[in-house]
Amino acid sequence: MGLFNLFKHVDINAEVEAMKSIENAVLLDVRTEEEYLGGHIPGSKNVPVERIEKVVDVITDKNIPVYVYCLRGSRSASAVSAMEKMGYTNAKSIGGIASYKGNTVIGSN
Repeated sequence: MGLFNLFKHVDINAEVEAMKSIENAVLLDVRTEEEYLGGHIPGSKNVPVERIEKVVDVITDKNIPVYVYCLRGSRSASAVSAMEKMGYTNAKSIGGIASYKGNTVIGSN
């Protein structure tokens, strides 16, 4: 990854829409449980970045597309890096829910 890729803008809204058309894709929220319960994108799963090693309990297939978000994009980038080291081949940071314009859900899914 080049230095300029670190600053490439990712549109979470476009990524969530794209994800909907991909069979078996998973939307992963890596914020804290409290943040997740306070409002998250419908259909997302929650594994806080601090416990990202637990993602194997939620997403067992390491080859399916995983779209990862947090509040602003920093934690999702860290989570994707950790997931790649764990063998996940198709994880992608899509930025932060702070830029999301769709509906959110309060509480658990």
